[in-house]
Amino acid sequence: MSADDGERDTGVHVLPITVEYGGRTFTITPTLVETERGPVLIDAGPQDSLEGIRTHLRSLGYELTDIWLVLLTHHDGDHAGGLADLLEQVDAVVATHHDEAPYISGELDPIKGDGERYPPVDVDIELTDGVRFPTLAGPMEVVATPGHAPGHVSLYLPNSNLLIAGDALVADGGEGTDGEEPLAGPKPRFTPAMGRAIESVGTLADLEIDHTVCYHGGYVDQGTERIQDIYGQLRE
Repeated sequence: MSADDGERDTGVHVLPITVEYGGRTFTITPTLVETERGPVLIDAGPQDSLEGIRTHLRSLGYELTDIWLVLLTHHDGDHAGGLADLLEQVDAVVATHHDEAPYISGELDPIKGDGERYPPVDVDIELTDGVRFPTLAGPMEVVATPGHAPGHVSLYLPNSNLLIAGDALVADGGEGTDGEEPLAGPKPRFTPAMGRAIESVGTLADLEIDHTVCYHGGYVDQGTERIQDIYGQLRE
């Protein structure tokens, strides 16, 4: 995965999409991970993300219908709001951490938001920490990183020392970042349980990471050393 295009020839592809959500326009970064069975989509984006995802898939030689698994890092609307639209065209399995499933399925309303929720979707697989999926990039491990959301997960691919952080880390130039160090911890104003989120950064700091993909900010050529620095700063 290179700093120029956020990809390596490892079967992992970032899918940057500019969206309007919550009265703002910004770029999100779902991720596609290739497996022998077909592509896995990590996070579906908010509503109206479908065409952006379709365009990226076609550039990689896939169609939407090739997606067999959608894995949600957590239930926030900018990650899960577009899932119902996607599933109208795709017969895919939906997986998320068991603490996130009630929010996605509609049993509970999302923690963040203005009272309106996205269409609920059934969850097929409820994940726990340590579950592994086989991919063309080697095993992809679920790492529980709660705090930003109760069951937030990140995905770790040890064969390439690659972390797909979700919102456990950010790289969008916001608070806690500067020109030299684009990678930062979760944003406090969007993180209901900041203490748990800080400990989750500590969990990530124990992994061997060379490259990081953040949902907000995309690919960053930084890893363990920077994450350890972030953890130390957040604990001060």
